[in-house]
Amino acid sequence: MLEITDRGDVRVIRMARPPVNALNPQLVDALIEAVATAGREAQAIVLTGREGLFSAGLDVVELMALDRDGMSRFWCAFFRLLEAVARSPVPVAAAIGGHSPAGGAVMALFCDYRVMAAGDYRIGLNETQVGLVVPPLIQKALVRLVGPHRAERMLVAGAMMGPKDARAVGLVDALEDEPATVVEAAVAWCEQHLALPRHAMLGNRQLARADLCALFDDFSELGVEAFVTGWFSEPTQTTLGQVLARLGKKG
Repeated sequence: MLEITDRGDVRVIRMARPPVNALNPQLVDALIEAVATAGREAQAIVLTGREGLFSAGLDVVELMALDRDGMSRFWCAFFRLLEAVARSPVPVAAAIGGHSPAGGAVMALFCDYRVMAAGDYRIGLNETQVGLVVPPLIQKALVRLVGPHRAERMLVAGAMMGPKDARAVGLVDALEDEPATVVEAAVAWCEQHLALPRHAMLGNRQLARADLCALFDDFSELGVEAFVTGWFSEPTQTTLGQVLARLGKKG
């Protein structure tokens, strides 16, 4: 489910859940543990997927089979993953080697740095397209990167964009010509920061990311139950059912 390697002081955590690194309870739990362990054992972290795909987001097929309690537990765990990335004591870079819709893009929002492969790939929060309302926590993280007006346009339309547009609006920080080089670029970014005076780099990082970490200070305010209620609403279930039907036809 995960492939973990060390590149000197940088730990690379690669999602390896075929076919599309869809986020289910097991993968989310594994990522929480891997990020926490890396924060204790390494000096920086790179999160990545396979060439051509970072993560396709939530595993809708599996999650549709959960009852309300199961979905609440999953969504709490997903927020814990985002918190683990946001509060990591060491820098976290996302190496996005391809498509990254919905939950994949959400994970990247909470990293320190995002490098994406150029090419015919798409990234964005397409929740509107599948009938979901984005939790406020995620909206605030998006606003932090791209600004309120751009975030509004992206969220309301559920817009996906190519790498060049994502770089232009600040959704990603840098582009690489090939998917095969995004991990190298992310590792290089980490190494550049590790070469700086450590106490100053980490202290200023903590200061700069305090607003992001503060989003998790009151877990009861994160909107888990509101999201779950929306998930089980008739309009959302209908739209998700249509998504599953399309996926079935593709399969």
